[in-house]
Amino acid sequence: MCNFGLCDLVLVNPVADIHDRNARQMSTHGEDILDAARVVSSVIEAVADCVLVIGTSGPQGGLFRRQSVGWPDEILAHAVEPLHADYPVALVFGPEPTGLSNDEVTLCHHLIHIPTAEVYGSLILAQAVAICLYELHHQWLDATEHRAAAHTLAAFAEQDLMFDQLRQALEEIHFLYGDKADALMHAVRHLLGKARLTEMEVKVLLGLARQIRWYVAQQTPTMGSNSSNGGMP
Repeated sequence: MCNFGLCDLVLVNPVADIHDRNARQMSTHGEDILDAARVVSSVIEAVADCVLVIGTSGPQGGLFRRQSVGWPDEILAHAVEPLHADYPVALVFGPEPTGLSNDEVTLCHHLIHIPTAEVYGSLILAQAVAICLYELHHQWLDATEHRAAAHTLAAFAEQDLMFDQLRQALEEIHFLYGDKADALMHAVRHLLGKARLTEMEVKVLLGLARQIRWYVAQQTPTMGSNSSNGGMP
């Protein structure tokens, strides 16, 4: 949990005492999480304040374990939006010998199944936790990056200036010409508009348009007579 930025640990009827000396030794660099852990008597009590409950299960099939089941990346994607909105989400793991009971699985909105090789499909609890928390952390970072990028989207005025320069550049290289010029430019605007351009991307395209126009201007021949052939036409 400490590795992947989580801190709210709830234990349901734990066999071991969280203040046991061995627990302290096993929680290297995670003592704060252990100190703040809550001990409750039931899963219902543990997840009472959560808007989303995601369980974990090894065996698949049966009425209880085939509803809303998926791999970690698929299921944990559902957790990111409520977490970004500061709503609590529970990720529930069963005891290592037995896993979650059917009654406990029933309380979950989604169920994670970690795909493993058929030759040996068992995972110890620590491995399952690490895999799921890694995936949740990965999904969180990815969503955070996309949210940050969304704040730098270019304003309409910036985009319109870029499109004006781009149109002039495309006209000068004869990509746009004739009766179909307006329709083709509309297609270009639509294509780029779907990308939800950022301020930086608009600046790049604006620089591209200006460079095209500069290059075309350099290639335009200068009007005048040819002196190399003695002025002969």
